[in-house]
Parts: sequence; structure tokens; C-alpha cells
Amino acid sequence: MGILYLEDFAPGQRFSGNTRIRIEENRVKTFASEFDPQPFHLDEAAASASLFRGLAASGWHTAAVTMRLLVDSAFQPAGGIVGAGFDELRWPRPVRPGDELHVESEVLEVRPSKSRPEQGLIKVRTNTLNQNGEVVQTSVGNLVVLCRPAFA
Repeated sequence: MGILYLEDFAPGQRFSGNTRIRIEENRVKTFASEFDPQPFHLDEAAASASLFRGLAASGWHTAAVTMRLLVDSAFQPAGGIVGAGFDELRWPRPVRPGDELHVESEVLEVRPSKSRPEQGLIKVRTNTLNQNGEVVQTSVGNLVVLCRPAFA
């Protein structure tokens, strides 16, 4: 599909990624040990006794994997995937070792900038799903997107 400028986006437009990332147990523990060292991300016995009832990846690990999946998807806004903030970020179910994640995105809103005519904002809902089609993360983010350059 190629690079998409602000003018190329419309509410209701959908993008899906063909890339899938398998969540490996050792990476769950490595990520958690550095960034979210809670027992239910690091130790099977502690995780079994937790509300997760088993080892679960950190939500922040899921968010990082989602970013990678977005970059590898057909969703290619001009200027890159540049976040201006989130309206929503939720993890409705845990990600487990062995899960294979992929993303689907939908444009919710497109608005040109009033103060910067070279760019605008799009609001995008991104769902990260596991191999069973179950949503493991959902986010609504606001992204800065460049406008198509005017040629003289």
C-alpha cells in the first residue's frame, strides 16, 4: 500500500498486519526482569497462585510487541507512527507464553492541525489479538501524520 498521508486516511478505514509474533517464555521473563519485575511475570509457581493462574506477559511487553507489529503492518502513515498520546489502553486478557499475536487497526477520526498546516492527527483503535482471535490489548491512540507535500 505504501506511505499514507493525512489526506489518504478516512474514518472507518481498516488495516491488518500479516505478521505474527510468538511470545516465548524466556522473553516474557527477560522483559519482566528488566521492566516489570513482578512475580507473576517471572515465576511459574508465583504466577499459578496469582489472579492470572499462570505465567503472563507484562502488559508493557504486549504494548512493545504491538508497536513492532504495527511497524510491520500495512499501516504506514507519512512521518512514521508518531504518537501524541492515548485516550485508552486496556489489557482485557493475559498474554501467555506460546500465544501468537497480530494487530488490526481502524481509523476513527482524521483532523488537520489548525496551527501546523503540514500535519494533522488521526485517532486509531488498535486491537492486538492472539491466535484464537481474542483481544489481548486494545488502544485508542492519537497519531501525528504529515500532509501530502504541495509541489510548486
